[in-house]
Amino acid sequence: MAWRFALRIDPVASVERRESFADTFRVIDPFAPALPVGELSAQRGDGIFESLGVVDAHPQEVEPHLERLAHSAQLCDLPVPNLAQWREAIVMVAREAGRGENVMKLLLSRGVEGTDAPTAWITLADAPDNAAARTDGVRVATLDRGYALDVPARAPWLLLGAKTLSYATNMAAIREAKRRGADDAVFVSSDGFVLEAPTASVVLRVGERFVTPAPSVGILHGTTQLSVFAHLEQRGFAADYATISVAQLAGADAAWLLSSVRLAAPVCAVDGQVLPVDRTLTDELNAYLLSPRD
Repeated sequence: MAWRFALRIDPVASVERRESFADTFRVIDPFAPALPVGELSAQRGDGIFESLGVVDAHPQEVEPHLERLAHSAQLCDLPVPNLAQWREAIVMVAREAGRGENVMKLLLSRGVEGTDAPTAWITLADAPDNAAARTDGVRVATLDRGYALDVPARAPWLLLGAKTLSYATNMAAIREAKRRGADDAVFVSSDGFVLEAPTASVVLRVGERFVTPAPSVGILHGTTQLSVFAHLEQRGFAADYATISVAQLAGADAAWLLSSVRLAAPVCAVDGQVLPVDRTLTDELNAYLLSPRD
């Protein structure tokens, strides 16, 4: 990933209103040291983040990402972000994007251990080449997450619905999937129901109906999934949330992993079992996802 730009933000109170927050921003070298050794994002993964796709210098789905950032902050007992400040920062960073696809990350941590000051910054980089995943599809391995479907309601302190910086488990799952000959993983509950991929939402087509697991089962409410569902509903399709078994995933008419950067990657195999790829609809979804979306 080629880094393009980085910006430090001095977070202000969520209720503070200003004409401009420019004096709270500081451009930093994305290749130079920028965080103190006591920074809790590095020591404990104690923070949250969002990844936005940027297409031809247009940041995609800014408001849904900011809403989810604020939701994650609430779940993690972090200071509520000032969304106006973040909006202004996003606009500033997006000016540094080039033609084509980039990825912008918004990061907010609890700060340096022993202080009460959160740390915030934004990075911008070239997006990886996702052409093969979008056209040829991805093979997935289902992996037990170790939780039953009702655990999020019984144990909210597990932060299963927050987008935290603690992604070691997610990355370990992708490595395990590759050891099994797949490209990516799909987490399933210990009682056998589909949850999400380590970095994506899972959407199935069953006939003319599209379904995805509900966020109440302790998964992220995908911004790309929400956008795709709105698009599908405008096209006259039914799109809804459902409890989905592993067998239903393997027997779907088509399935996709949806995310802000890879966009719509069709699933071409589940645990070695071939799944049909709807190339026409996949191309349509990716064309929509690459169009400017606010």
